Amino acid sequence: MDLSLKIWRQKNKNEKGSMQDYSIKNIEPDMSFLEMLDVLNQQLISGGEEPVAFDHDCREGICGSCSLVINGAPHGPHKSTTTCQLHMRKFKSGDTIYIEPFRGSAFPIIKDLIVDRSSFDRIQQAGGYVSVNTSGNTVDANATPIPKPNADEAFKSAACIGCGACVAACKNSSAMLFVGAKVSQYAQLPQGKVERTERVKNMVVQMDKEGFGNCTNTGACEAHCPKEISLDNIVKLNREYLNSKIK
Repeated sequence: MDLSLKIWRQKNKNEKGSMQDYSIKNIEPDMSFLEMLDVLNQQLISGGEEPVAFDHDCREGICGSCSLVINGAPHGPHKSTTTCQLHMRKFKSGDTIYIEPFRGSAFPIIKDLIVDRSSFDRIQQAGGYVSVNTSGNTVDANATPIPKPNADEAFKSAACIGCGACVAACKNSSAMLFVGAKVSQYAQLPQGKVERTERVKNMVVQMDKEGFGNCTNTGACEAHCPKEISLDNIVKLNREYLNSKIK
């Protein structure tokens, strides 16, 4: 496959960025999208040019690092797929592909396609934990009975990999789906009950402090989530928050 690439290049958050044009040839259809970028970078390095900076880690669709906007869609055109699991057979030879970083005031650009998503870390640190008995009399988690529907819902929420596609897809750059998933994950389980009311209040306060926008229920976050995190988590987040205020 021969492709034309238009890639956002930016030295740092203070410099003005722009789209740069690149041509690449002989790309195998079974390559992943990141492997294609590896080939491009090798081509640039061999030509004495600076390679394109992009984020990646596991390349197995579970770490959330490979966050790119491809042809206007977070993680690209294939539904329920992370960028690293997107294969070049989803494109045709001769295509022009636009590649940009995730956009959002709470996700400042570090360089080129890499953004700083530490705001997500700070939200989790504000309340995303559970009390654990470390006295020496710990109880095995499997010894705590949990209704299967609750366990299933907790697992669905825990599938969130914190990539930030929800923020990139939202016209308001809202993080409600991410925060909702993290709050719902613990609210479904008995281990999360101790900090339940404080957790949701602290995480919402931190979310607002980071500068994320409000949710207006357009559903773009769910549509572009690679792990299909449901909008139901936003409903649960609102319910948990209101209950914490009443209590």
